[in-house]
Amino acid sequence: MNIKIQQAMKTDFNNLIEIWEASVRATHDFLSDEHINALRPLILHTYLPALTVYKAINDKHEIEGFISVDQHRVEMLFISPDSRGKGIGKALLNFAIAELGINELDVNEQNTQSVDFYQHQGFKIFNRSEIDGQGNPFPLLHMRIEQRNSEAT
Repeated sequence: MNIKIQQAMKTDFNNLIEIWEASVRATHDFLSDEHINALRPLILHTYLPALTVYKAINDKHEIEGFISVDQHRVEMLFISPDSRGKGIGKALLNFAIAELGINELDVNEQNTQSVDFYQHQGFKIFNRSEIDGQGNPFPLLHMRIEQRNSEAT
């Protein structure tokens, strides 16, 4: 599968929010429907427009996933559930590290698949918060990558 990474446009946001919701429902089983429904308009109308967003597209020009960044931080990385395990998240993260200079991110502690993914990519936990950015009791792990080895897998 050939994947291209391109900057997302506002016209992509409706597709991105669908990927976000499907991915959250597949990986964030600690979030209730109420939490997801409350976050959806914030993501669509507040966060996506305020961040630099890149999309991963396949040969058919379908969006497989996206990453959003602010300064040197990953704010969001979501992959369509049908596209997970195909290297798309790794490609987006490597792009953000190499091209955008990111070196930090936060991840929900209960999202163990993502914690494992980021640790495998070389990120280490340097702090922990008891609540998430919305003040909910979903602990966040603050992670940082100190130095990127080009041979990391």
